[in-house]
Amino acid sequence: MNTNDKYFNINRVTWNKKAKEHAKGTFYNLEAFKNGRSSLNAYELEALGDVKGKSLLHLQCHFGQDTLSWSRMGARCTGVDISDVGIEMARQLNDDLELDAQFVCCNVLDTKASIREVFDIVYTSYGVIGWLPDLKPWGVIIADKLKKGGTFFMAEFHPIIWMFDYLNDEPKIAYGYMQDEVIYEEYKGTYGNEKSQMLSKEYAWNHGLGEVITALTEAGLHIEYVNEFYESPYDILPNMVRTKTKMYALEDRLYPLIFTVKATKL
Repeated sequence: MNTNDKYFNINRVTWNKKAKEHAKGTFYNLEAFKNGRSSLNAYELEALGDVKGKSLLHLQCHFGQDTLSWSRMGARCTGVDISDVGIEMARQLNDDLELDAQFVCCNVLDTKASIREVFDIVYTSYGVIGWLPDLKPWGVIIADKLKKGGTFFMAEFHPIIWMFDYLNDEPKIAYGYMQDEVIYEEYKGTYGNEKSQMLSKEYAWNHGLGEVITALTEAGLHIEYVNEFYESPYDILPNMVRTKTKMYALEDRLYPLIFTVKATKL
């Protein structure tokens, strides 16, 4: 077992615990979702538009709410995640909602070996690339899983926010914007359930925008746009304010919170 495999295994254990805790919390609001609420946000809905009849691969899908939201909109969806507990929950949710999505448990970096199909759309979003030590193989997998002319879209937290350590009362810059070294954090609780006292043990990596774009272009994708936004769909940082668009922002708006990338396989 190499070092990264050790990191992945520890992360898998943590995400297995998180999946169970998140199903009970208000962040994912599972009951509202079952009753018809979509988990998708304005950024991804505006970017991908009408997905009816299109095949869609959702990388790092957690327990499948976004995947199933796209499925409700008529896409033929497949979700991938490293958490076996999350995937089992996604499959059960799919059955409960009488949808036709497929879910595969594997490390996202093993997607090529686990899924043979190619797709019209590859999608990933919010808090995912930080679990990967190197984005070059990630870019190759995205290109490999797209049909010619297919679309890749990602919405992700801006790399600037990952420079801060939020475990103390006052967030402070503690990590490099393009830090190669792995970052380890251990803390009680999880973002998806404020009442949870689970122990989170997490290994993660910081990736700058340049690394993201280079990984995609070197894999053969044509970048249509890269956008940066001051507003986040999620109240993720201390002292955020509600905006007119019903999102959240830092009061001083000194740096962006979200970036999006849309690309095409030529």
